[in-house]
Amino acid sequence: MADIARFDDIDPDETQEWLESIDSVLRTHGPERAHFLLDRLIDHSRRSGAYLPFRPNTAYLNTISPVQQPSYPGDRALERRIEAYIRWNAMAMVVQANRRSAELGGHISTYASSATLYEVGFNHFWRAPGADHPGDMVFIQGHSAPGIYARAYLEGRLSEQQLNRFRQEVNGGGLSSYPHPWLMPDFWQFPTVSMGLGPLMALYQARFCRYLEHRGIIPPSDQKVWCFLGDGEMDEPESMGALTMPVREGLDNLVFVVNCNLQRLDGPVRGNGKIIQELEAAFLGAGWNVIKVLWGSRWDPLLARDDNGLLRRRMEECLDGEYQNFKAKGGGYTRDNFFGKYPELKAMVANMSDDDIWRLNRGGHDTYKVHAAYAAAASHTGQPTVILAKTVKGFGMGASGESLNIAHQQKKLDDEALRHYRDRFRIPISDEEINKVPFYKPPEKSEEMEYLLERRARLGGSLPVRRHKIEPLTVPPLEAFKAQLEGSGDREISTTMALVRIITVMLRDSNVSRHIVPIVPDEARTFGMEGLFRQFGIYSSVGQLYTPQDADQLMYYREDKTGQMLEEGINEAGAISSWTAAGTAYANHGVHMVPFYMFYSMFGFQRVGDFAWACLLYTSDAADDN
Repeated sequence: MADIARFDDIDPDETQEWLESIDSVLRTHGPERAHFLLDRLIDHSRRSGAYLPFRPNTAYLNTISPVQQPSYPGDRALERRIEAYIRWNAMAMVVQANRRSAELGGHISTYASSATLYEVGFNHFWRAPGADHPGDMVFIQGHSAPGIYARAYLEGRLSEQQLNRFRQEVNGGGLSSYPHPWLMPDFWQFPTVSMGLGPLMALYQARFCRYLEHRGIIPPSDQKVWCFLGDGEMDEPESMGALTMPVREGLDNLVFVVNCNLQRLDGPVRGNGKIIQELEAAFLGAGWNVIKVLWGSRWDPLLARDDNGLLRRRMEECLDGEYQNFKAKGGGYTRDNFFGKYPELKAMVANMSDDDIWRLNRGGHDTYKVHAAYAAAASHTGQPTVILAKTVKGFGMGASGESLNIAHQQKKLDDEALRHYRDRFRIPISDEEINKVPFYKPPEKSEEMEYLLERRARLGGSLPVRRHKIEPLTVPPLEAFKAQLEGSGDREISTTMALVRIITVMLRDSNVSRHIVPIVPDEARTFGMEGLFRQFGIYSSVGQLYTPQDADQLMYYREDKTGQMLEEGINEAGAISSWTAAGTAYANHGVHMVPFYMFYSMFGFQRVGDFAWACLLYTSDAADDN
C-alpha cells in the first residue's frame, strides 16, 4: 500500500468516515442531494469564519464515468475503417501538394489529432438543414480543413482532381487552404481562420439564433451551434473574451469542443502547467457546463484498480510537457517516468508490455468517450457546454511527427513514414504504390461507403453546406428617403442624425421593418438613437425584470424579449460578430436580415479589422443575389 502520509492526511480514519457518509448519501439519495449537502457544509464553514479557497477544478479525470456512458449506436468497426481512410486522404492531400511546391503548406497533424472528434459528430449528431430541421451549425477548426475535404471526397461531393488542387484555387476548381465561403460558396458555411474569430462568432451566432426565435422570425428548434477550437487558439483574447455572455443568455444551444492536443505551432501550450485544468477553471468560473474527456477506455481497468487513489494522484502531478514526452518517447519511457515514480504503480502495469502501455489511449481518440460527451452536451439545458478533449498532436504520424514539437510544420513524409502511417491505419495500398501517395476510396457498394452515406442520410444530408439563394426583400423605394435626399437646407445636421432618420424610415416600412437589426456597442445615446429604445426595444433573452430608472421619461431604457435592437455594451468585437450573424442569416436561416453596426471609428476598425474581413468572405454573394 502507498504511504498515506503522501496524501497529506492527518487523520485518515476520520477522512474515511466522511467519505463513507457521502457514499451512503449517493447510494440512497443520489448526486443532487450529495451536492446540496456539500454546498451547505462549505457555506456553513465560511459563515463560521473558516477561509476556504475556491477550487475551480475537478479531478484530472473524465467527467463521465464508464457506468454513465450510454450505449454506442453505431458500428464501431466500420467507423474505424472509414476514419482511417479519411485520415489517409487528408494526409495524402497535403503531401501531394507539397511535392508540387514546398510553398503550398497545409497541415497534417491538426486533423490527425481531431479526426475522432469530427467523425463522431458527422456520424451521430450534426444534422443538415432540410424541410424538417434548420440544421446544426458547425464552426470547423481551420487547420482541420484537409480532413473535411477528405470526408467530402468519400461522400462524392469532391473529386480527386479537386483534392489534387489543394491550396491551388486560383482560376477555380481548387480547394481553399481553410474554410473560405467566398472561394467555396456552396461548401463552407463559416470562416474560422484567423485564430480566435471562430469562437467569438459562434457565441454571437448562437445568441442570434435565439434572437430570431424570440422575435418570431424563425420557429424554435433544438438546433445547436458547435465550435471546434485548438487549445493553443484559446490564448487568443477573442477566444475567451465573451465567455460570460452565453451564460447570461442561457445559450444551451452552444457547444465548444476544444481539441487539447497540448501543442501549438512551436511547442507545448502549457509545458509547465495543465492547459485542460486552466481552461476548466475559466469556463467553470464563467458558468459553463464543462465535460472533460481525458482518458480512453484502455485506462478504465487501471483506474478501477486504483483503490488508494495513487494513479489519480500521479495524473494530477504530471505536467503537459511530461505528457507530451510520454507519447513521443514510447511505452518504456512511460513505464519508467510515469508509473515508475511510485513502486505501487509500476507493479500495477508489470504484466503489460511497453506496447500495451504506449497504447493507453487519450479520451479524444476514443469513440465511446467522445460519443458520451457529445450526447451529454446535446441534451444539456440551461447552460452552454464546453468539451475539453485530450488528444495527441499528429496522432498516427509516428517518428515523423507524433507528439513532436515539429508536428505542426510537417508537410512532407518520406516512404518509411508513409508505410508507418499506412500500416498504423491498415490502408489497402501496396508498397509499389506507396511512393505516389494515392488517395484511397472504397468501392461504391462496399460496407464502408454504404454506412458512410447512410449515417449522413439519417442526419439530413452532407455537411458542411451553405445556402445562398433565397427570395430577396422588397426594399423601400427611393421616394421613402426623400427628406434625406433633399438635404436640410441651411440647417446643419450630424451624420449620425441622418443615419438614424434613414434607419427609422426602414423600421417603419411594412416590408423590411422586422428585418432591420440596429446594433450598437454602447453608443446609442451618442448617436442620438435612444429614441429606438422605447419604440423597438432592446433585445433581452429574459425581458426586463426591473423598473428602469428613466421609466417616467419618453425615451426610457426598455429591454424586451422581442426587442429589435442589439445593445452590446462596450464590445466592438461582439457587436461586429452580431452584425456578421445577422448579415449571413440568409445563408444560415433562410431569411434576410439587414444589420446596421454603429461605432465610433476611433474605437471600431482598430479592433475589428479581422472580423470585418471574415464577414466579407461569406457575405459577398448577398449583394449579387439582391
